[in-house]
Amino acid sequence: MTVLEFDGIPFDPMAAPGGPPAASVTGIASVPRSAAVAPMVSAGSATAPARPTDRTADVVSSVSTAEASAVDPITEIRAGVVAAHRSALTAQVALQRGILRQALRRTGSDDPVLADTTAAAPTATVRVAPEGSFKALARTDRVRLDRVALERLIHGEVAAVFGGGYHRAGVEPTARLAATTTLVLSAVSRVELYGGHGNGFVRAYFDGDVRAAALQAAEVFALYTGMPLCISGSTLTGDVTGSSTGSTTGTVELVVEALGLVPRPHLVATASFGPEIDPVGVTVAVTEPDGVDLGPGVATGAVLLNEFHMAHLARGDQGIAMGQEFAEYTGMRATRVPTGGLLLVDRVRDFDGARGNLDSATYTTEYDSPADSWYYADTANESMPHFVYMETSLQAALLMGYYAGPTLTQSGATLSVRNLGGTATVLRQVDLRDATLEQTSRLLSTTILPGSSLQTFEYTLSVDGAPFYRGETMFGYFSDEALGNQTGLDAGHFVPTWLAAQPGVQPRVIDVAARRADSTAPACSRRKLALIDQVEVVDSGGNYGAGYLRSLRVIDESDWFFARHFYRDPVIPGSLGVESVIHAVQEWMLDVGFAEGMGDPVFRIPGDLAFSWRYRGQFLPSDGSVELEAHIKSVRRAPHGVTVVVDGSLWKPGLRIYELVDLAVELVDRKARS
Repeated sequence: MTVLEFDGIPFDPMAAPGGPPAASVTGIASVPRSAAVAPMVSAGSATAPARPTDRTADVVSSVSTAEASAVDPITEIRAGVVAAHRSALTAQVALQRGILRQALRRTGSDDPVLADTTAAAPTATVRVAPEGSFKALARTDRVRLDRVALERLIHGEVAAVFGGGYHRAGVEPTARLAATTTLVLSAVSRVELYGGHGNGFVRAYFDGDVRAAALQAAEVFALYTGMPLCISGSTLTGDVTGSSTGSTTGTVELVVEALGLVPRPHLVATASFGPEIDPVGVTVAVTEPDGVDLGPGVATGAVLLNEFHMAHLARGDQGIAMGQEFAEYTGMRATRVPTGGLLLVDRVRDFDGARGNLDSATYTTEYDSPADSWYYADTANESMPHFVYMETSLQAALLMGYYAGPTLTQSGATLSVRNLGGTATVLRQVDLRDATLEQTSRLLSTTILPGSSLQTFEYTLSVDGAPFYRGETMFGYFSDEALGNQTGLDAGHFVPTWLAAQPGVQPRVIDVAARRADSTAPACSRRKLALIDQVEVVDSGGNYGAGYLRSLRVIDESDWFFARHFYRDPVIPGSLGVESVIHAVQEWMLDVGFAEGMGDPVFRIPGDLAFSWRYRGQFLPSDGSVELEAHIKSVRRAPHGVTVVVDGSLWKPGLRIYELVDLAVELVDRKARS
């Protein structure tokens, strides 16, 4: 086990908590590196270096860097507690018992305010899940239901209709269709998970009461998405608003406007019947039996925590998510997992530790990675992008460390979680589409410090029992004061980029935005993963003389990830900082011609190369810009591809806060390997 270091203080995870650290260690943050003098362009030269024509040489060298000094005392970065949020959540639960549409609009639910509920229903199938869309708890290929199938749903035979994924061990399947109305649907001709405006669509034929038809179409969608699976013994309750009444024969088209799991699993939709009948609004919710505790391990089947608890930990009631000891954090800027498309852990299967025992614990988590996930569509990688490897593993590792209760030792303090560093290795190549990632994590140590706590972890990810990714990491829980005074990686001193220290060098520019604008351009990250627009290149520059890359991105306070990471505590995910460096390297590899002659070039994360990172600061919405650089460290050719290894850093204005060591990118020809 590698000994971890935090700003000059080594931490041995295997030592007793609170015990003295090792006197001298080599850790993640202090990888030994031998000094080397890289060939430089003359400072007086205003001419861009010539582009190389041969990249086959293997350039491997090291540089020495100074270690950061201890963190200084601290200042506030933003207001903390919003006490009204907790009372709003309490009101939500009570109001949703009545399942009134107006109640959902008044509450602090995790869904946006409904808009344009009379809009016509587009019905084209969306084959990629929009980022932030509701993630179904179960999946089925069945999109049509006949009368026989509908009658089975009346009797609660959901798994018999939709498939085995709709059965969970320990979950009592009591939710059923038309529990409060007479069945009027005769058939469902189409169910689309991301149809309508992106949240879901149902088209069904009915004979009878129009309001019952609207309610039952919404109930079908709730069952289709597996909502009842997160609360054992639950039922569907609903309400229909609008003036339309009466019975007829016709078609109902349901467009889901919003859906989520907080405060209880629910959906809100608009049902249309054609030009002769006004649309109606529909709300359906999953309701637990009276008096049932929904906390960890209760009413959740055979798991400790499920998707319902993850949603509450992200932006809901922490008492439900983690247990009543955490209820005081509801509504506060506290430790949370991300929301939306950045929430990348689904369930905690088991935990051998105990609340208050901060010495050690082992636990198993799961994350389902559907093939239609937004990040598969947006990445230039052959399979899962690098940042998802990092995010899912780090979220899962942290989760039960937080559950053990390090923040409970400092009652009343507002503590936010930040990753501080780690190292990780891909063990083997595997396509993770439609896979369930199983992670075994181990809490190694907890160190309580004034105004903060530090925890170390190790973890292994597997698919079908076979490991494919392994790492270790350190997290810190920091008070407002601790976060307010960032000294970065260089003890508060300004350290310029390599390019800024070479005033006579004129880099050439790769126009990433222009290439991305070409929809046919291969191996290009797009949409939510369009993280850089251009790359400046010095072909023979950098610390190793093998190439230098720089990119500057202006921070927009409306950038999508701030709303996801974290609720009431917006910062750029460190993993997306790493991903942006990867994109710069990918664009350079294509620009210098490594893909020439490849029939289908794709990127992937090479195996058996350990990558280390160190974070000593955060990118806030108000920080203005993200500046990155990468030093090409080695270029290795193989029969069907090229692997490039770089070291890199990222700056907020005036402060270097991320350091990356041995970050590797591989470009391969998918056709040559098929």
